[in-house]
Amino acid sequence: MNANHHESNGPSRTQQITLRGPAELADALPFVLGFHPTDSVVLVALHGEHGRFGGRVRLGIPRSPREWASTADHLAECLAEGGGRSGARPDGIVVFLCQDPAPGETGRTVMERLRPFAQRLRTACGTLDIPVYEALCITDGLYFSYCCPDQRCCPPDGTPLALSGTSVMAAAATYAGVQVRGTQRDMEARLKPRGGPGDEEQRTALDAAAASIVPRVLEGAEAQGRQEVRETTLGLAREILRRFANPESRGADRPGAASGQTAVAAPPRTAGPVPAVLPGRPVASTASEDAADDALISTEEAAALVLGLQDRVTRDRAAEWMEGWEGTAALRLWRVLARRCVTPYQEHAAAPLTLVGWTAWSTGDEPTARVALGLALDADPEYVFARLLHQACNEGLDPESLRSCLRGERDARQASDQEAPPSSRRIRMRAGRRPGTPPTLRKPGQRTGGSERRKTAGVRPGGPEKGRPGSGSRRPGGPHGSRSGR
Repeated sequence: MNANHHESNGPSRTQQITLRGPAELADALPFVLGFHPTDSVVLVALHGEHGRFGGRVRLGIPRSPREWASTADHLAECLAEGGGRSGARPDGIVVFLCQDPAPGETGRTVMERLRPFAQRLRTACGTLDIPVYEALCITDGLYFSYCCPDQRCCPPDGTPLALSGTSVMAAAATYAGVQVRGTQRDMEARLKPRGGPGDEEQRTALDAAAASIVPRVLEGAEAQGRQEVRETTLGLAREILRRFANPESRGADRPGAASGQTAVAAPPRTAGPVPAVLPGRPVASTASEDAADDALISTEEAAALVLGLQDRVTRDRAAEWMEGWEGTAALRLWRVLARRCVTPYQEHAAAPLTLVGWTAWSTGDEPTARVALGLALDADPEYVFARLLHQACNEGLDPESLRSCLRGERDARQASDQEAPPSSRRIRMRAGRRPGTPPTLRKPGQRTGGSERRKTAGVRPGGPEKGRPGSGSRRPGGPHGSRSGR
């Protein structure tokens, strides 16, 4: 079986790695996903005579065995249909079941307990005429094969996983610059409430924000209340983005920020791009950074943003902060808001979690995107934007198509605002689709027809401001409005 890693920087090239046997498949899984999965069922599509890795789907293992049959059917159909839409239906599938032992369990006990689920997955794939070449259970530092009958390579008590960094996949990934971002559990912890005394204060703030914002949205005349809440939410979010870019400027806050006015001094222009969060760092490092971000947002501000983002148009406009320093700051903001969705506001986390997933995917961090979108669907399984993004990310679509659509939305709205009298300016959505409906995603390299293409080549992708914070000028160099416009 071949695992192809496509590098995203520099000249386009493909490195091919041949995996032989269950041991190398088990070791390859974290590099395929970008993190060590926990309590997960993962299906990876194989294509061609040599079993080239393709799309993949991941889901938490249902706690009740009664749900295993429907889950198996759903996962098999998702992987088959996703490949069919891309014109490359899987020729085979590899199944992984990853779960840590419960207290009192051994690795073999976990393997035997999950055996019926593995068999149901094999049956579901076989029903679609797609064979399962291997099904592995990874638990307690061991791997077990449900398919290999040879006890010499797959003994009943399991086989220890290779030491980290010693396999052919690890060596090739290191050479290619691929890093594993730790465990899925650690990544999810950055997006969930911390627990503790601060939760009660945040809950009180959310209750107060709901009592204030919801009536304005529902009872305002001719959607006036909704519009006012939308503008207030976006104005506050812009101010906090700038605060993240220049934390020292928070002391310059003045009244009026919550009403949509920028209330902080513009951060100074720097010589280079704002550094993104580097993957693979110790948990203590990311925890300290998250704590610093939490300190920059008050409970009242977080509550107002969480409630305001429940409006789909507001969320779509917030998704426009997806590149450059805006994308880096927005990703930090959405993480903070996801952590502030304490009980009983867990479902409200779907909006900020989806924005985490979108911004991470847009900035090239697919592992974080998959984890965040999975949590968004846990919070609200019917959240359409999260479902579309999760599907697109798993199928390997290019986020540039959605970025272009969001740029077009923003450019059309800004042009409309400039033409309208100041007293009647409204935030307008393009007439091509219903407000709040996620734009259509396209395959990598697929171009729109001439009649669909918007004339936005002269406008730079923007966000809170047209350049770095405090800059009213365009970025130098590069065609404005393109992916390389820096």
